[in-house]
Amino acid sequence: MASRVVLHVGLMKSGTTFIQRTLLANQAALADAGILFPGRHWRVQVSAVRDLIDHVSADANTLAPDGPWLSLVEQVRAWPGTAIISMEFLGPRTPAQVAAVVDAFSGAEIDVVVTARDLSRSITSMWTESVQNSGTLGWHDYLHAIREDTGEGRGFWRQQRVVAIVERWMRAVGRDHFTLITVPPPGGPHGVLWERFAGVAGVPMDLFDLETRNNTGIDAPSAMVMRALNERLDDVDGVDYDRFVKRGLAKQALGKRARPGPRVGLDEKWVLARSRRQIERLRELDPPVVGDLAELEARTVPGIDPGDLDAEEKLEAALDGMAALVRLWAEDVNERETRARKRRQRKERKEQR
Repeated sequence: MASRVVLHVGLMKSGTTFIQRTLLANQAALADAGILFPGRHWRVQVSAVRDLIDHVSADANTLAPDGPWLSLVEQVRAWPGTAIISMEFLGPRTPAQVAAVVDAFSGAEIDVVVTARDLSRSITSMWTESVQNSGTLGWHDYLHAIREDTGEGRGFWRQQRVVAIVERWMRAVGRDHFTLITVPPPGGPHGVLWERFAGVAGVPMDLFDLETRNNTGIDAPSAMVMRALNERLDDVDGVDYDRFVKRGLAKQALGKRARPGPRVGLDEKWVLARSRRQIERLRELDPPVVGDLAELEARTVPGIDPGDLDAEEKLEAALDGMAALVRLWAEDVNERETRARKRRQRKERKEQR
């Protein structure tokens, strides 16, 4: 069994992708330092956590011994040093699922890390993320659902109810084995979040290449284009949405626009009031904090109300997306043709011998 297991359990949109990409990009250096970040790619950890979610409840545990979760556990058990698991779906787990995670690594020192950022940035990021995952709810309806805790708002709070998540995980492992890391506000020195995480996880800073690309998201016109597209794709069967729409159009095309448009902005008094109540409750819980709870107070997010965008801005985003997809398609076709030509050449040389 690993001597220590660091569980980074979210929250969503709190720099988790940056941390995960940095860990994965430096996986070999970590291993040389006695630290395991399991899986050849991060989706190994995603599949493992989804397996846990699907098969553990208060009434039953039907995890298959050779399934993704227990396979990940076995990899950690076979490691002699520190292991780090980073998967934000772990954050809002039920008490039974939290207990199953802790039990899986019994015998090791378990340290849980929660990263969190201010509520305003979380709301704007979660909406743009939702339309990259086939969501069709408009911006104002999304805000209303969050404020009233209805519909998609329940899904938002399940992932962002920082007080409940901190309380549940801190109770499971004890205060001495729990840390809340706050995400610094924009404009600060690059790498502060990583320095905070690395310090808690106990990994040497000099190992790491921080040139990993951040998960920057999409701008407001692109979000509106994605939402409109999702409405048209609603009844289309056989579309590999994750591959072609989310990763192709959103991440590789719209997320890399040469001339990005304005971001989604937010400045709502009720968001500020809600964030202050969260901070008050966190102070009562008194978890160990790296950073400052004051960094969780909602701030104005510069940007635009998506409803104020004109048709030309959305058309530009749509055309940028189409152009990028054509280039990606052409690159894919050229790559396949190159591989086919090399196969033919190898076959011809073989026949000539």
